[in-house]
Amino acid sequence: METPSLLVAGATGLLGNEICRLLRAKHLSVKAMVRSTTDPVKIDHLAKLGVQIVRSDLKDTESLRRVLLGAKTVISTISSMPFSYQPGENDIQSVDEKGIINLIDASKTAGVNHFIYTSFSKNLDLDFPLRNAKRKVERHLQNSGLTYTILRPGCFMELWLSAAVGFDAPNGKVNTCGTGANPLAYISFKDVARFAVESISNPAATNAILELGGPQNLSQLDAVKIFEEVLDKKIEVGQIPVDALQAQFDGAEDPMQKSFSGLMLCVANGDHIDMKNVLSKFPVELISVKDFVNSLEKAKLSAAK
Repeated sequence: METPSLLVAGATGLLGNEICRLLRAKHLSVKAMVRSTTDPVKIDHLAKLGVQIVRSDLKDTESLRRVLLGAKTVISTISSMPFSYQPGENDIQSVDEKGIINLIDASKTAGVNHFIYTSFSKNLDLDFPLRNAKRKVERHLQNSGLTYTILRPGCFMELWLSAAVGFDAPNGKVNTCGTGANPLAYISFKDVARFAVESISNPAATNAILELGGPQNLSQLDAVKIFEEVLDKKIEVGQIPVDALQAQFDGAEDPMQKSFSGLMLCVANGDHIDMKNVLSKFPVELISVKDFVNSLEKAKLSAAK
């Protein structure tokens, strides 16, 4: 069996899984790097897509050498946040910083041609551990000698317009970060996956940093109005004042809490991204916040049948 030349690291996460799905839909051969502790159900899902499963650990150089054998393109979506964080085991320093740097170095040694790395928007730029790790990895990749693509998406609408961050619009209650009036470039993880796949062969992705947002820059309050329109109900809106977010940020000692409170402050400050130039080079039809809300309603109605 021919060794796939495409390796997806972080394949069991939301974004990595979608990238694997898109690659297989194009009938491309792909292998997914997973840890030995990964949920077997998630691994089985990838295997059913026709993805080759390879096990490795970012801290184990020898295991990285084995899984990178034959790989020409690596797509990394690995992050310890927000769902797999474990202090001392799977955290920002060991995964988002040192782990990805190990993967980049091992990729160069293995003869990989192209490394596609998922970071986040340049506007998410306060001094906190996750931001610092991502920027350090970006610099390391740019100086590695590998052909690189750095994807810098804004706020994933699937996360930042969800109850997980206090934006529980379907249940009629939303707390905005700050006043909720500053524009954000909400983007669907599905579109980020499409940009990752497009970057494999698009010359415009060669040694490029792509700032990625959705089709509109919308404030949190704009998003509330869209939910109200689609759901046909009034949503109660509260706010977490910037002073409270700043106090939480200043007082946070745990790297994850520091990073999450830093991200919330960045959301309060806004994240405007102009997609005109990127869309002129990449044929991606972006999912809007309204599309996303409509899909939630459709899924809810389908589940109720």
